[in-house]
Amino acid sequence: MTRKFFGTDGIRGRANTWPITPEVALKVGMATGLVFTRGEHRHRVVIGKDTRLSGYMIETALVSGFTSVGMDVFQLGPIPTPAVAMLTRSLRADIGVMISASHNAYHDNGIKIFGPDGFKLSDDIEREIEEMMGADLTERLAVSDKLGRAKRIDGVHDRYIEAAKRTLPRNLSLDGLRIAIDCANGAAYRVAPEALWELGADVVPVGVTPDGFNINDGCGSTSPAALAEKVYEVRADIGIALDGDADRVLIVDEKGHVVDGDQLMAVVAESWKEDDRLSAPGIVATVMSNLGLERFLGSLGLTLDRTKVGDRYVVERMRQMGFNVGGEQSGHIILSDFATTGDGLVAALQVLAVVKKLDKPVSEVCHRFDRVPQILENVRTRGGKPLENEAVLSAIRDAETKLGNSGRIVIRPSGTEPVIRVMAEGDDEVLVARLVKEICGAVEAVV
Repeated sequence: MTRKFFGTDGIRGRANTWPITPEVALKVGMATGLVFTRGEHRHRVVIGKDTRLSGYMIETALVSGFTSVGMDVFQLGPIPTPAVAMLTRSLRADIGVMISASHNAYHDNGIKIFGPDGFKLSDDIEREIEEMMGADLTERLAVSDKLGRAKRIDGVHDRYIEAAKRTLPRNLSLDGLRIAIDCANGAAYRVAPEALWELGADVVPVGVTPDGFNINDGCGSTSPAALAEKVYEVRADIGIALDGDADRVLIVDEKGHVVDGDQLMAVVAESWKEDDRLSAPGIVATVMSNLGLERFLGSLGLTLDRTKVGDRYVVERMRQMGFNVGGEQSGHIILSDFATTGDGLVAALQVLAVVKKLDKPVSEVCHRFDRVPQILENVRTRGGKPLENEAVLSAIRDAETKLGNSGRIVIRPSGTEPVIRVMAEGDDEVLVARLVKEICGAVEAVV
């Protein structure tokens, strides 16, 4: 069954346009509530959101859907995605929902769903929800005296801050560090600066004035240039860039250089190996992670287990194989000792712990390997299946032959946009650039 609503990270699209409409959100609430109604206890769901204007509309529709099938709803307000996952377990909820389009602009929005264990749903459960959404649910609605209740709850920010702080050693302080943190005018605009300040840091907040429209607008992990300027301006020791829902992070060193998720995973993996904290001799990352990371890990006697793109696929592999470190080049870092999903703040704290331990500048701590030249281009499509076209397949095979064992080629359709992503990497940057251009040309010729 082809999925109609769910993509690689929940349901996402332009707000008030299918599938991100009140009608769809209502059906999501009803169907998900019925799928997770198990037993006679009073069921509950927690709903968090980022700072987009459309969050009010989607939240109201979801609340209507969940309460109509007898579920009580706890509304958390603006709060990071990992906090929703944590609170789903902490509050013994049956479902957790985050309303966010992550790093996208304000005009987009999305719905991410967590099960009672705090993990994102499997493909099978998403298919079950979609099937339920297409059915007539009239006869399955709650009777009048079994309708759910909805209320906003306080204190959830403090719970998340304390949980994040507890991921560090009890005696570790960030005293003496000046930290510029860019919250992307998103979900972490309150909790992230406060957590760093409570840990002793001199905090310079950026992107903490959301107005419903400015989320990810020239700020956050998708636009780290603004943070790099702030780091230089205030002479900060480190810059931390979160995205709109704070499940991903990038670092800016004291020289203004951006550090991606691959380097951050390398920092954590090496430190945890030294401290005997790795639960398996390696980490999990996606096919997009740089070959340099794989080679670096190999020099430490560690493996890089690759998955398809999407942090939930990384998490699934980590759970299957017993890894406790994983993530994506984009900055989704999953540390399963502490969280069930990517957590930008917690990942940043682990990097800060290494900085304090080594007592070296961030530019030294966060440069664990030299990147292999990697080029990524997007080709916009108008539908169809260009990756099944023989001319495109021939161009890909020809490029793989030319690259040989000195690099990798990854071509995939985006799960969130109508584009084909063409990535190649290898030691010969000129060759890599030419091969990407040739493949993109082949794709453009058939779309």
